Amino acid sequence: MTREDKKYLEALSYRFPSIAKASTEIINLSSILQLPKGTEHFMTDIHGEYEQFIHILKNGSGTVRSKIDDVFGFELSQQDKTDLATLIYYPEEKMKLVKATGINMHDWFRTMLLRLIRMTRRASMKYTRSKVRKSIDPEFAYIIEELVAVNESTAKEHYYEGILEAIIRTGRATECVCAFAHTIQRLVVNHLHILGDIYDRGPGPHIIMDTLMNYHSVDVQWGNHDVVWMGAACGNLACIATVLRLSARYGNLDILEDGYGINLIPLMRFALDTYGDDDCACFKVKYDPATYDETNLATDTKMHKAVAILQFKLEGQLIKRHPEFQLDDRLLLDKIDYENKKITLYGHTYDLEDVSLPTVDPKDPYKLSEAEEILMEKLHTSFLSCARLHSHIRFLLSKGSLYLIYDNNLLFHGSIPLNADGSFRQVTLEGKTYRGKELMDVLDNYVRRGYYLAPGPEKDYATDVIYYLWTGASSPLFGKERMTTFERYFIKDKKAHEEPKTPYYKLYNEEEVVDRIFEEFGLDPETSHIVNGHVPVKQKKGESPIKCGGKLLIIDGGFSRAYQSTTGIAGYTLISNSYGLKLVYHEPFTSTEDAIRTGKDIHSELFVVEQVNKRQLVSDTDTGRQLKEQIADLEKLLAAYRSGELRERE
Repeated sequence: MTREDKKYLEALSYRFPSIAKASTEIINLSSILQLPKGTEHFMTDIHGEYEQFIHILKNGSGTVRSKIDDVFGFELSQQDKTDLATLIYYPEEKMKLVKATGINMHDWFRTMLLRLIRMTRRASMKYTRSKVRKSIDPEFAYIIEELVAVNESTAKEHYYEGILEAIIRTGRATECVCAFAHTIQRLVVNHLHILGDIYDRGPGPHIIMDTLMNYHSVDVQWGNHDVVWMGAACGNLACIATVLRLSARYGNLDILEDGYGINLIPLMRFALDTYGDDDCACFKVKYDPATYDETNLATDTKMHKAVAILQFKLEGQLIKRHPEFQLDDRLLLDKIDYENKKITLYGHTYDLEDVSLPTVDPKDPYKLSEAEEILMEKLHTSFLSCARLHSHIRFLLSKGSLYLIYDNNLLFHGSIPLNADGSFRQVTLEGKTYRGKELMDVLDNYVRRGYYLAPGPEKDYATDVIYYLWTGASSPLFGKERMTTFERYFIKDKKAHEEPKTPYYKLYNEEEVVDRIFEEFGLDPETSHIVNGHVPVKQKKGESPIKCGGKLLIIDGGFSRAYQSTTGIAGYTLISNSYGLKLVYHEPFTSTEDAIRTGKDIHSELFVVEQVNKRQLVSDTDTGRQLKEQIADLEKLLAAYRSGELRERE
């Protein structure tokens, strides 16, 4: 035994201080390896649609309803199955409705508890009792474990009935039903992957973040809309202006005010003072009439224009600081012909819809006015001091990354930067050139440095790189050659709005290119998959999310309402279980209230992407490989105890 091995085994002996305890742990871990692989759930491009997101989490993309059908078959009517499903999704709300009907609650509780017991048994079949116990509210862990373990047809029939009656008699049935429902929700999905774009467009990204922070097992691959919020939290002024512009554009400024406590009064005053007589017609707010307060429309429109101009100035300053970013084509304020209301881009001259830019000095168009400087200083302070925002960003940093390799799947939000010939595109940062996996790793590191470094030049550069991730042509999160934000506001001709996709989206059906990506990340092309989102799949036009013969899956199906007219559906989710891969696509979700009152679920269609010949076990997964390493270490410890090289501590 080497000195290093002995030091390691001595440290391990504090956790397992005897032959008995080391042996027991080996037995436990070895048995876990033989269990079926847990179910993974993949979701992407949620874009603030918190009601649909939470509902899909609760129903496991239809998994709960499927298990109800498996358990009860023809024993229950469709209405009874619907009621049971709704009870599992929304137990507190469903029970309030049931109690209001005046039915005999004693009998109802007994019936529902019996059904929930059977559902919990089914949902827990592939897990150890220890894991199931950890999934239960500690207050009810003993009771639920006993009820799930006992077979009511055995000699313990009276014991079983006694527990049920005692739960109801003591007035704890409501809480027990909730505990069962939440346990089932946790057990149907072992692990959740979020492939980016939690933020922007929809009304509740902060609610989604709170939900994820309380979820039992999750990872996040950052999207472009996530990193721009991360950059704002770091204090990058261009990111702050972009976050504000997007919130104003989609009528969601209340996310910043009410959700995060960002003080927007200075922005409102500045907008009214600067654009009070301007109808700001090019800066219409895209809002949902069902939720938006239209009395704010005129003010929000002016705020929208004010912060858009700020963004163009601030990103212009950033672009000029970093010629290596190769974003000079986005320097547009200095190209405006105010006298003729025109601009020339890429050899074409376009009419401009609006040249009323009172804060822009044509001689120095990217310089902030004194009022803009004061405003940005106040907004900068608000973003840096927002406790809730920073708790969410720290969660994204601790649970998230630019990409993830998980059970032979390569997960990322957007793309791998490629050249037209399929080779990896190079990006130069601080004089060093990166590509492929190395580029992804260094960009991931810049995001973390941008948040955690103390103020100074290194932090400033890192946060500017975060902005590059939002809009750069070689950013793996953007995936387009340019972002035509300015053109979409000021130019009516839609030809100027085009945002050509990068080569990744033209080459992802070529097996040679996809295999090269697998090899770059150390994966076997024969057994691996790429899963990403970012670009909505237009299913209504016949486009398939399955690319390259099933090796690559793009699972953005329009979770955001803003994209559903394009995709024809309301999002995809991917399920990976011990039998293979299944893709689920969803019809639009009406509301949580409808789901509770009428039992209306999201209609989801499922189709098999890949079915394995042999059911996958924990031993086939990354977790299994880690457990095997732990077993090997424990066996070395056991051998050291038995050979006398180490003494038992007990």
